[in-house]
Amino acid sequence: MASSFSSVVAPFMSSFTALPSPSSSPLFFPVKHRNGLMMGSQRIPAGRMVLNCSSSEIGPLSDPMNFRQPQMSTVMPFGMTMNETGMSKPSNKWQRVLLKVSGEALAGDQKQNIDPKVTMSIAREVASVTRLGIEVAIVVGGGNIFRGASWAGCSGLDRSSADHIGMLATVMNAIFLQATMESIGIPTRVQTAFRMSEVAEPYIRRRAIRHLEKGRVVIFAAGTGNPFFTTDTAAALRCAEINAEVLLKATNVDGVYDDDPRHNPSASLLDNLSYEDVTSGDLSVMDMTAITLCQENNIPVVVFNLTKHGNISKAIMGERVGTLIGRPWNSLTANM
Repeated sequence: MASSFSSVVAPFMSSFTALPSPSSSPLFFPVKHRNGLMMGSQRIPAGRMVLNCSSSEIGPLSDPMNFRQPQMSTVMPFGMTMNETGMSKPSNKWQRVLLKVSGEALAGDQKQNIDPKVTMSIAREVASVTRLGIEVAIVVGGGNIFRGASWAGCSGLDRSSADHIGMLATVMNAIFLQATMESIGIPTRVQTAFRMSEVAEPYIRRRAIRHLEKGRVVIFAAGTGNPFFTTDTAAALRCAEINAEVLLKATNVDGVYDDDPRHNPSASLLDNLSYEDVTSGDLSVMDMTAITLCQENNIPVVVFNLTKHGNISKAIMGERVGTLIGRPWNSLTANM
């Protein structure tokens, strides 16, 4: 019985290398595979045994000392991108922007509530900048369908109810714009300020930021979810919440004028304005709540013409277009 046990154990014991007795001092012992490859030395405490478990089926290596080659990181420093030649270059001026699109702009030539040509133009220009890695969020208005402030008081409709109807109009615009964007391959999410889980996600700040980080366009609908606040205020609020670097207000005019260009043909386009210029001059750019919120959070505002081809992508990339509110153009273009 003992001889049978020895015949079974002996082949396995041949894989063990006996080391000196525990009284001996530790030493460096070479670990050697059966195929003759030296994998380096290991410091083995005295009185231990080393079990060689390598397989003889492993083929020879060209350089056993470089068994694991270090991998070079391809991640560029923040604020830098890689061009076609593999050289680093400065990234775009803004990495995360919020685009405010008014309901009137979506109506286009006013023949219908929503002009598909306008939504497709917006989608294509947004697509051109998202491919560059710029994160884009959008707030849509609802004035092309229903403006709460204009309908308040009609047939006994109070302001709160009228504003809630206007919020529903922004959801309709958002869903239409989402469908247009996804038809050309832009992943898009709609988030609403009050729950409409069958058609859109509820607004959750962290989820919205995560969508942006994954390259998705996020459309914020239903304003702030509260009556007596405009979608301009909602745009300023969401801009501050998601840490966007600029608020881009797309309208039907080239920017901010010193007078109404529709009634005064000689009105001049203003290149730069401060927040105080807007509030003190009572300029009809944004409501006072929105512009004050931008001022308190140091958010620049660019007002530009949505209907001119290429203006959206230019504004998103930080090029000089329309009127800049809150800081001079030179401060934006100096590092571009």
